[in-house]
Amino acid sequence: MTPQDPQRRVARALLSVYDKAGLVDLGHGLAELGVELVASGGTAAALRDAGLAVTEVEELTGSPEMLGGRVKTLHPKIHGGILARRDLEEDRAALERESIGTIDLVVVNLYPFEETVASPGATYAEIVEKIDIGGPSMLRSAAKNHAHVAVIVDPADYGPVLDALRGDGLSAEARRELAWKAFQRTAAYDAAIQQWLGGQLARETAPALPDSLVARFPRQALLRYGENPHQRAALYGEFLGRVAEQLHGKELSYINLLDTQAALRLIHDFPCGRGGATAVAILKHTTPCGVGTGASPLEAYQRAFETDPDSPFGGIIVCNQPFDLALAQEIDKIFTEVLIAPSFAGDALALLRKKKNRRLLSFDAAAVDAAQLEWRTVFGGLLVQEPDLAHEDLGAAEVATKTQPDASQLCALEFAWRVVKHVKSNAIVFSTHSRTLAIGGGSTSRVDAVYAAAAKAARVGNSLEGSVLASDAYIPFPDGLEIAVEAGATAVIQPGGSMRDDQVIEAADRLGVPMIFTGVRHFRH
Repeated sequence: MTPQDPQRRVARALLSVYDKAGLVDLGHGLAELGVELVASGGTAAALRDAGLAVTEVEELTGSPEMLGGRVKTLHPKIHGGILARRDLEEDRAALERESIGTIDLVVVNLYPFEETVASPGATYAEIVEKIDIGGPSMLRSAAKNHAHVAVIVDPADYGPVLDALRGDGLSAEARRELAWKAFQRTAAYDAAIQQWLGGQLARETAPALPDSLVARFPRQALLRYGENPHQRAALYGEFLGRVAEQLHGKELSYINLLDTQAALRLIHDFPCGRGGATAVAILKHTTPCGVGTGASPLEAYQRAFETDPDSPFGGIIVCNQPFDLALAQEIDKIFTEVLIAPSFAGDALALLRKKKNRRLLSFDAAAVDAAQLEWRTVFGGLLVQEPDLAHEDLGAAEVATKTQPDASQLCALEFAWRVVKHVKSNAIVFSTHSRTLAIGGGSTSRVDAVYAAAAKAARVGNSLEGSVLASDAYIPFPDGLEIAVEAGATAVIQPGGSMRDDQVIEAADRLGVPMIFTGVRHFRH
């Protein structure tokens, strides 16, 4: 084949772009190849200002732009020229009858809808006006007819397309790949619009779980691998840059990102300044191995660390306040994978950056959308649920026992209840009002979770005397309660709802331990 083959040749190009980066260079390159340039208003002006000969769309169509620019390219002389099949006599005859010339290359990028939505203060009307109509129509027309027409939606393709046209022309494979990219873009664009509009409706009358889902998550990064080296993985969406910024260290792994999400979800339940306390959590495999609060980041970290001094090695540490030097010096004594905070003091950052394998992340609490739906795949589909944002008022909860909890016990129970919802079920947390003492999670029976937590506390030297216990779901038999009390628990919080609640309440009364029923469980699988 040669450049003169009609399947590869470009004689006329239509350009209509909002983002004009690279436009003039593309125009010059096409003009040097003898390509006739047709362009819409602002694009035509930019090309003409660069000294290029250009035909405006309205000259071609014989119809002026109207409705404030809403209608300009929606015309048979545009779409007929794009959609005509050059190998069909009927199409060629129709073009000749209507005096329509073919268009061989369509270059379009769209109104910045997504950027407008993300812009603070953008009004509903302003956002609606950034919904492009003519642009997606031209992209779809050209992409549909990619057997005869090339389409460019990404300015990064300007150079490669020019190089191809200077050589043997655009192959069928190249046009097909460009069409695929165009449909990717229009699909993502439509998804962004439906997500935004759905969000507007959700504030009014629409259900949180829509009748259908359209996903729009551009690939942000290829990861080294997934959970294991033989699994490929990637990060999609806008996590890096919008929610978190990596300040140091090698690229984040799939597991790092999973743990980071769990850490941000947990620390969201300990917002900055709550009760004047700083909170620090240490996580491994998406579950906390220690949580503490204190008057300073260092005190909060030390309390979290003492829960389980073994597990923080290679773990994730998140703080709801900026990392200061005292905290950085203490953490620097062990190896950690990821440190997360709203910000890092300059001297703390300088110290922590000395270890190249340690990742440092700052996060924007305002960008953490706690209400974002949670997705998981199943074969052939998706499971979607609302996140667990429930926060029970313990003052209004049912005290199921004869013994009432005192003020200090209520404070400790509230702390334990905040933490247990982030531990994998079956979940048990022993705590005080300011720190976890022992955590049992991921067990296949609740009594095993109690045993595991108590055994860990004994092994690391944490006394459970005077502690309180939280259970993420109901305690089904008295034995779990009895073991917890024997280990030192003095008050219990659980959802209740077991067929044997009466037996468990009776055991608590016999042991003189107050027990609160919240009526809400917090499974985490």
